[in-house]
Amino acid sequence: MDETLLDIGEVAERTGLAPSALRFYERKGLISSTARNGLRRAYRPEVLERLGLIMCARGAGFTVAEISSFLSAGPGDREVREKMAVKAGELNQRVAQLTRLRDALDHAATCDHEPLTDCPDFKRAVWNARPESTASSP
Repeated sequence: MDETLLDIGEVAERTGLAPSALRFYERKGLISSTARNGLRRAYRPEVLERLGLIMCARGAGFTVAEISSFLSAGPGDREVREKMAVKAGELNQRVAQLTRLRDALDHAATCDHEPLTDCPDFKRAVWNARPESTASSP
């Protein structure tokens, strides 16, 4: 085997992905193996960058099908950039909601009110921690 190639086990170790995930991404056309080392797949080192992109996109909430379309998009593909802008907006909303949730938990950790669930500041913090798509203030 070419010494510059990475065995599936090494790719799995370096990325933290299970070999089954690598095989899944290969079946979906997101990555491709270059050779075999016996029965084991082998990949070019560049696969690590591609998997980093895939993992980032998955973490952002993109589906495998969306990632596939991103990876196959040509230069100047406006639709891909629009989808990314929409996802960035969704993530901004989620970050804001998680920040409010963290603030509610911080208050709960230091609040002296007994019981905590009767504390008006805690109630307000919990109300504000709801996802933005819910109804307005009580």
